[in-house]
Parts: sequence; structure tokens; C-alpha cells
Amino acid sequence: MEEILERLQHTFKEKYGETPTNTYFSPGRVNLIGEHIDYNGGHVFPCAITQGTYGVVRKREDHIVRCYSLNFPELDPVEFNIKDIVFDKADKWVEYVKGMVHLTLGAGYEMDSGFDLVINGNIPNASGLSSSASLELLIGVILDDLYDLNIDRLDLVKMGQQVENEIIGVNSGIMDQFAVAMGKEDMAIYLNTENLEYELVPADFKENVILIMNTNKRRELASSKYNQRRQECDQALEVLQKEVDIQALGELTVDQFEKVKHLLTDKTLLSRARHVVTENERVKDTVRVLKENNLERFGELLKESHASLKEDYDVTGIELDTLVDAASSQPGVLGARMTGAGMGGCAIALVDAKSVEQVIAAVQSIYHEEIGYEASFYIAQVGDGAKIIN
Repeated sequence: MEEILERLQHTFKEKYGETPTNTYFSPGRVNLIGEHIDYNGGHVFPCAITQGTYGVVRKREDHIVRCYSLNFPELDPVEFNIKDIVFDKADKWVEYVKGMVHLTLGAGYEMDSGFDLVINGNIPNASGLSSSASLELLIGVILDDLYDLNIDRLDLVKMGQQVENEIIGVNSGIMDQFAVAMGKEDMAIYLNTENLEYELVPADFKENVILIMNTNKRRELASSKYNQRRQECDQALEVLQKEVDIQALGELTVDQFEKVKHLLTDKTLLSRARHVVTENERVKDTVRVLKENNLERFGELLKESHASLKEDYDVTGIELDTLVDAASSQPGVLGARMTGAGMGGCAIALVDAKSVEQVIAAVQSIYHEEIGYEASFYIAQVGDGAKIIN
């Protein structure tokens, strides 16, 4: 962290001629289980991680905001006026900054000036670890602190989701922003996405660690299968609502689904709904078995989750399947699954800490032989949500 902060301080002075006054951090997230559930009214089980996005800022005396990222050093700082925000896809990541400023002002909060910003993230972009939600909540916390706005943390979460849905064009649920905002060190979040009730559950994996395995295949959510899957779930829900009084697929138990699945004569809609219902049940089972310290069963649930995402939801692909299959076959691995939206991005594995290096070497060898390029690996440490760094 110290190296990142030093680079940020140096770059800020180099780009803007002054030193920054405030420093912030916003994490990425890993969803341990419960994929493609947050827009279907079910339960998810994410945690914030210690990789994330750092930002340094300084208030200005005019209404200009200037933004620069060390992750895109070839791009010049982008600037916009908070009194006349114009969205332009050519501004890439700065669209998220504009979106959070726009929604904050639109909610009636006052910003008397603009600011200069430099960020640096150590989450791989488009990896499925929520770099976009990390950026959204980073800007939310910056605005809240810099202008003393006292915005409720849940409102910041909802603003982040609104940026994704209305400005970026990704019909995502609320899990990513919630995990990034509400994360606590060494705790996972058991979240009901229908009513946003949540419970912090100790992320105690005993002698095991969560290994993140990055396919290094980029995927852009807005142009991927993500929005299509959401539409299919909405269609399945509409069919089932003719016979059952539900507002979301996540309300159905497995037994209830078995009684009404005959209504889904379209095989694709049947598969999508079946994944949602069974995955929601797996989340509930995961919380129970972790509280019982039954890590072997947790590992099995990870495998079942990936199989459902592959066969019923069709969002894995050869890269993720190769990683998960390779990891699952290694001694010391209790289970593995893709995490995030899929179609590239990352998978996770529950691995005995003593076996991590051997597992990485074996999986890397298989992946390189099958896919033709290397994967990247990280140990996930469970950390705090978005915050000020003093």
C-alpha cells in the first residue's frame, strides 16, 4: 500500500502542481457463492478484499473536476464541469466519476467546487472482482467526506448501482456495491438482495485460503451475456407469476420450484430459473455449514455452484472451466467455482494453505497448455469496505 500511495502523491504533484489533501481506499469484492442472484431477489455471500482502488484528491476553487488514472498512463487527465456534466463514452472510466457526481448533485447535495483526482487500482480490470463498483464507491466516499455531505452509506450503494444501470448500461444488481461499501475485515456478508437485510458471518476457513484465479480474459459486461441473462430471468418470472404469487425468482424454494417448473416449457427459461432457485439454496447452505465449520461441504457447494453456472446458466466458458477443473483435481483443494458475472474474469478455489504453491504451479501448467497463455493468481484476504485513509 505504501508504494501505491507514494506513486499517487508523486503523480498528483506532477500532473496538477500541488499536493493532495485527502486519501481514500475502496476494495474489490469476491462473491464466495450466489452468482447471478442479486438481480433475482435471492441471497448472496460476498466479501470485500484487500485489493482495490486508491485515490488522492484536492478541492479546487472553480467547478472543474480533473481525473487521472495510473492504470491508464497513456491517457491525459480528463476534466469536466460539475455545472454542465456531459457524458461521453470516449472518457472511459471517468464516466463513473461523472455519474456519481451527477447523482449526488441530483439528490440535492451541494458541492461548492470541483476537485483534482488521481487514482490507482490493483484490481485487474474486467476480471469479475468488481473494479467498477470499487471506483463508484471510492468516488462516493470522496464526495461525502470532501464536501461534508453526510450521505447514508446505503444511499451511496444505491447511487453506485444507478450509475451501472442508467449511465454505463449494465443491468446489474446491488451486490457488488453493497459488498464494497459494507465489507468488514475477516467477515463475509450474507445479504438478502430483496430487502437488503444482511448478516456478517466470520470468513473463517481454518487452515485453508481463498485462491483467486484470473483467466486474464477480459469481458465487458454491457456487451456480454449479462443483460441477456437478466432478460431471460425476467421472462421466466413472468411465466411463473401466472400460477404463483412471487415478485422474484429468489422467493421460490427448490420444492416450490419443482411443483411449478412445468410452466416453463421453454428449455432455456427453465434452465435459467433452475439455476437461480438452486443457487439461492446453496447460499443458505453455505452460511449454515460455515457456522458448523464444515469446510468439506462448503467445497462441495462451490463445485455444485460452478456446475449450475456452466450447465444451466451458460456463463462459464472454456477459460473458467479449465481453471476450475484443473484446481478441483489437485490435492489440497476442497472446491472451486467461477466468481463474478462469468464469460471470462476470475474463479476461486478453497485451498489448504500448505498446498497453495503446488496448486498454482499445477493449474498454471494445465491452463497454459489448454488455453495458450497464463492465468494470474492471488490470495484473497478479506478486508474493510470503502474508507478514508488518514
